[in-house]
Amino acid sequence: MRAAIAIEKGVVRCEEVSIPVPADDHVLVRTMAASICGSDLHMVNTGWSMHAFPAMPGHPGHEAVGEVIESKSEKFSVGDIVLTTPHIWHSRCFAEYQAVDDAHVLKLSSDVDVDTITLSQQLGTVVYAAKRLPASLQGQSCVVIGQGSAGLFWDFQLKLLGAEKVFSIEPLSWRRDLGLRYGVDQAIDVTGDDAIDAVNDMTGGIGVDLVVEAVGSTETLSQAFHVVRDQGRVVLFGLPESENPVPFDYSQMFKSRANAFTVLGSQDEVGLKSYAESVRLISQGQIDVKPIISHRVNIADIDWAFQLASERVDGVVKIGVTFD
Repeated sequence: MRAAIAIEKGVVRCEEVSIPVPADDHVLVRTMAASICGSDLHMVNTGWSMHAFPAMPGHPGHEAVGEVIESKSEKFSVGDIVLTTPHIWHSRCFAEYQAVDDAHVLKLSSDVDVDTITLSQQLGTVVYAAKRLPASLQGQSCVVIGQGSAGLFWDFQLKLLGAEKVFSIEPLSWRRDLGLRYGVDQAIDVTGDDAIDAVNDMTGGIGVDLVVEAVGSTETLSQAFHVVRDQGRVVLFGLPESENPVPFDYSQMFKSRANAFTVLGSQDEVGLKSYAESVRLISQGQIDVKPIISHRVNIADIDWAFQLASERVDGVVKIGVTFD
């Protein structure tokens, strides 16, 4: 089969490898569609949690839909269309076939739109993270830092929870424009200190009730604590840039008395409930994810797909990976 292999840090190629053999309680899935997540870029380009190169075939891809072609699980049958939700440490969906344990597979309707339902994996992580927020954000103001696909899903989710004002911080014009379609009330087109000044101007120097950091950069980590109000909330959603200690403005976090948390483990939720909810949101048309998939690239050109996603040019938001 064809599979992407991270040869070394920052280098991904498509190679021919053996089809995996599913173990007990696993299924073998023929990948029909996948997509590149920002966390994939972090892992491949910086080496975060990538402890050996070359990496496992298909790793670290974890957003995919496929068809079960062999089952060693009582829960799934050959022919089932499924969303695969493996932990990122074990994920291998950038391959024509992947073996997945049955605890991390969600059965889908046979008539699901394969090209869009892949995004229910990432949307599901946002749905899961939002469960740690109040059930209602009525009257609250929010900032979402970064308008990649994760940030866009946060725009939608915050409005779904009733947020009164959602501001975005994003330097790329096409991503800012998309944010306005997913719930952003005002898009900020500057970064760094200028963005902090802009938020303070818009809030009368008070800051916002909730900040979602959806980038994972050292700069934006500190920025979050400069735009949140006193005793506000900060969701640190972006994957770290490095496994090394990351410097940030602890003094500002301390002074803001912010309540901050990270999110990991949507794959361990009983019944994969957040993923099931995201599938429902997409399937029932409550969110139109089609505009988020800006490009589609065949697995044979996975090196180009990663380059395009990393350089963030040509209107790139989310890269879909095809296997035709």
